[in-house]
Amino acid sequence: MKTQVAIIGAGPAGLFLGHLLKAEGIDCVVIERQTPDHVLSRIRAGVLEQVTVGLMERLGLDARLKAEGLVEGGFNLADGERLIRIDCQGLTGKTVVVYGQTEITRDLMEAAPSRGLEVIYGVGDVAVHDIESDAPYVTWTKDGSAGRIDARFIIGCDGFHGPSRKAIPASAAREFERVYPFGWLGILADVPPCHDELIYANHERGFALASMRSHTRSRYYIDVPLTEKVEDWSDDRLWDELAIRLGPDAAANMTRGPALEKSIAPLRSYVFEPMRHGSLLLCGDAAHIVPPTGAKGLNLAASDVHYACEALAGWFKRNDADAVAGYSERALARVWKSERFSWSLTKLMHRFPEDGPFERKMQVAELEYIASSVAAQAAIAENYVGLPV
Repeated sequence: MKTQVAIIGAGPAGLFLGHLLKAEGIDCVVIERQTPDHVLSRIRAGVLEQVTVGLMERLGLDARLKAEGLVEGGFNLADGERLIRIDCQGLTGKTVVVYGQTEITRDLMEAAPSRGLEVIYGVGDVAVHDIESDAPYVTWTKDGSAGRIDARFIIGCDGFHGPSRKAIPASAAREFERVYPFGWLGILADVPPCHDELIYANHERGFALASMRSHTRSRYYIDVPLTEKVEDWSDDRLWDELAIRLGPDAAANMTRGPALEKSIAPLRSYVFEPMRHGSLLLCGDAAHIVPPTGAKGLNLAASDVHYACEALAGWFKRNDADAVAGYSERALARVWKSERFSWSLTKLMHRFPEDGPFERKMQVAELEYIASSVAAQAAIAENYVGLPV
């Protein structure tokens, strides 16, 4: 099989890029290790910046997003005594939209056939070859048969554990990582949200987040030590802990219900440089991970895809080699700014085991400053709604 661009991974990043390239008249094929049902079963983020909403609009796939997405003008920081509202719309003129990553993936998946985007699911043993040449290729197996795609470029959208990043020689790369000493225990339930905007809470017992997927489906989190096990947390125990950490006002409006999904996600900050080596480009979690504080993961993948599409369109439509050469630098400039915001919000809203009275006083002082300073709130709002691409 021959194509111009081979995309590894059919999550949102891979599907977004496939649609964008096809819309530009650039031939591409997407391969995915999992089945479509498995891809849709992944429970992920749901707060979309304008860059992500804009890609859906550009592709003409935003009808359901507009009908079902919840437009949010702000969010809240809770310090145990009050809610500090960050008025994103008032301070920046921009909003975010709550619309689950699963729904984005479903929309992209269902529209693939009509756009002529070929997606091959259920492949194994994926390997990337000759990325330092002008004729790289990808091999895989499916149902006992071997497959191969020859392409001009390979795009790794295959997540943190995929093969793409590993194909880049260690001598040509640098990795930056911060592993956090806790995970997020999350519960998804068909209950109305306790507040019409997200609440990030810093409580003496730990962090909590009240979020939502729709008017009737809510997503809540608390941070727990990495030694905790999901099976030790009954639904009632988790609801009780959420009520304490989110505070009495949120608890009074909280509706409890059985968990549709419950899991513990470890947190890390991670960046791999460069995001391009030869004929291989990396997008999304293949190149970087952010802690979910601040909801940047999916949105960073969307900005990567935006830059990658521009670079590939420049190469194939205008014979502009500089566009591909500059991809990594452009993408990483936004990645590091988003990493900074996610890291700083994580530090502000969580109690770290190694922290003492001084660090706690710094959190209190920072929250006091944010509560009293429009300039501080504006800086947070600017980062939360998404920096320009």
